[in-house]
Amino acid sequence: MDALPSLISDLAIILMAAGIITILFKKINQPVVLGYILAGIIAGPSLNFLHITDTENIKTWADIGVIFLLFSIGLDFSFKKLMKMGGTVFITAFTVILGMMSLGYFTGKLLGWDHITSLFLGGMVSMSSTTIIIKTYEDLGVRKQQFAGLVIGMLIVEDLFAVILMVLLSTLAISSDFSGEDLIYNILRLFMFILIWFASGIYILPTLLKKVRKWLNEETLLIVSVALCLTMVLIATHTGFSSALGAFVMGSLLSETIESERMEKVTKPLKDLFGAIFFVSVGMMINPSTLASNLLPIILITLAVMGGQILFGTMGMLFSGQPLKTGIQAGFSLAQVGEFAFIIAQLGVNLRVTSESLYPTIVAVSVITTFFTPFLIKASPKAYKKFIEKCPPRIMSYIEKLSFNPQLGNSGIKGSLFKSLASVIVFYLTIIVFIIALGLNYIVPIFDNMIANEYLAKSLEAVIIIAAMSPFMRAIIVKKNKTIKKLLTERDMNKGILVGLIILRIFICVVLTVFVLSSIFKTGYVIMTLIALAIIAFIMLSKTLKRQSIAMEKHFISNLNEKEELKENARTIKTDVEQDLLSRNMHLAEFEVSPESPNIGLALKDIHMREKYGVNIVSIKRGTKQINIPSGDEQLFPYDKIIVVGTDKQLDDFDNTISKHKYMAEKDEAGEVTLEQLQLSETSALIGKTIKNSYLRDKYNCMIVGIERDGETLVNPGVNVSFMEGDILSLVGEKDKIETLAMDLK
Repeated sequence: MDALPSLISDLAIILMAAGIITILFKKINQPVVLGYILAGIIAGPSLNFLHITDTENIKTWADIGVIFLLFSIGLDFSFKKLMKMGGTVFITAFTVILGMMSLGYFTGKLLGWDHITSLFLGGMVSMSSTTIIIKTYEDLGVRKQQFAGLVIGMLIVEDLFAVILMVLLSTLAISSDFSGEDLIYNILRLFMFILIWFASGIYILPTLLKKVRKWLNEETLLIVSVALCLTMVLIATHTGFSSALGAFVMGSLLSETIESERMEKVTKPLKDLFGAIFFVSVGMMINPSTLASNLLPIILITLAVMGGQILFGTMGMLFSGQPLKTGIQAGFSLAQVGEFAFIIAQLGVNLRVTSESLYPTIVAVSVITTFFTPFLIKASPKAYKKFIEKCPPRIMSYIEKLSFNPQLGNSGIKGSLFKSLASVIVFYLTIIVFIIALGLNYIVPIFDNMIANEYLAKSLEAVIIIAAMSPFMRAIIVKKNKTIKKLLTERDMNKGILVGLIILRIFICVVLTVFVLSSIFKTGYVIMTLIALAIIAFIMLSKTLKRQSIAMEKHFISNLNEKEELKENARTIKTDVEQDLLSRNMHLAEFEVSPESPNIGLALKDIHMREKYGVNIVSIKRGTKQINIPSGDEQLFPYDKIIVVGTDKQLDDFDNTISKHKYMAEKDEAGEVTLEQLQLSETSALIGKTIKNSYLRDKYNCMIVGIERDGETLVNPGVNVSFMEGDILSLVGEKDKIETLAMDLK
């Protein structure tokens, strides 16, 4: 028999170790990520308990794990959702990121680490663990509270920053220059990469998936999802970015499609498997003997993480106008090191720019802070009360002034116009620059080699590139012109600025056209400028181009809004109403009615929800049926999904009675159902009675499924069949109830 390849044998060993240890961690109610890391330490070369022959293969699988982990995070991410989030999540995220990066950097310098290692440490400790926080919220039953929603929104911003940070740290590690041209160039290149693929992806992917939707069963959808993910990984690495960035970008693009939830479901097993291998590989790189020598850094960084996250998380919430209690609950939730720390640490190891002690140190810090996360979240309300009691009145007064929930509204039609125009110009200008770069680097060389006539080749090159640019140049020139014309009629408006905006946009498009023409024809700028002005005039006056431009824009907006519109149409409460509820310290939450709930079968008027809990049921979802504003006579059924409005405390009290997880531990003590046979003697009390009149089901909770009589069997006899002497009854019911019946019949 052929020898088993080392890849398979090594994989079997690490998965076996991971499986056994994570089962133990589940039993003691600890995060499985810690179990994976411990399994890696046990399976790693430092302890040599298990014989791993080729660690390079495991690293390859771990790289795949990072790809699927980032792809999964991207699927749960949305650039559009990010732009619509309230100021709270952005202000808090930036406060935490800037504060923790600074604290991490200075902690590294205090420990005597070099410049780059300290910078990497700052990046690692600046982000919390989305997975750990959400899992802990679910375990503690606080996921539906208002502060939890704000924290999860903030973590989305941190995820995006983490992806960008990986690119920036790579550049810094290679160049060792904070302010060099290479760093600025890479930031702009990263911005262009994300924007280009966002625009092209939204324009193409939803349409493509819509056309093939009827053939996308789970198997096919899995193949398509992985293919798209790995394709973007190839594109990202080919353009000089990391595979993790490519996976994240593709996931975020697919998150805007209506297939995103199905994709997330079918790819979850892959993410779980390869993610487990990644975290095991993290543990394999740790030598337990080095942890003792790094005890001081571990303690110092742990204290910095827990103290810093609590401080900056609370401050960020206060700066955004949230109450002190919400700030403290959020800060205590964030006090751990996230999964991105391992990816950034791996990046430092691969680039060989960080201290050897950083990797095992940050893993140890992650284990310690993750362990304390549930306890800190549970302790946050008590910490708030303690702070209120001990805080001097003067400081408390200052904190209350911060917590005023500012309304970040529009600053007026003029400010809104400038903001919209800036977004339009940046968005379309990025696409045009990409088209120019693509055309000059690929189209021009191809046509120069294919066509012998130089003038014809260059003319075709110019026509193709400018034709591709023209819809986007038209958008730059004409977007918001109706608003500008309206403002020009107002007396108190500075008309010079508005006219300047029109001229500026035309000037930008002329410059772009001149650049393309001069790059291709290598002639004077005067002639090229005259030709460019003629082209811009044609673009502005062409009705065909206008229709094409409008059609492209409608298609893009339709794809961008398709998922959101479907969800909004299915919503019981519209978004604007929900925001109004939040401003009144109330919010909506969805609960699933447990089959074991004592309210099953009761009418709403008999449950007295408003009187007992202060909540109101807005809607009931029952399968495909939705009952909005249900009447008091409406009953509750198992697995109903009910939309409820109330405060955090009211919803928590209500959750204790209605939701599923509260009753999972309670078991019915009913006995086992069995099939038994009884023969009726001549003295039996049942002789002469019908099945209906015997009341066996009511008295003994059993049913007759058959009667043997004169060698024949009556299967499922009717209720009017009478019992006769010698009948052999086939009874289904609980064993002890049938035994009681047999005793009563003697």
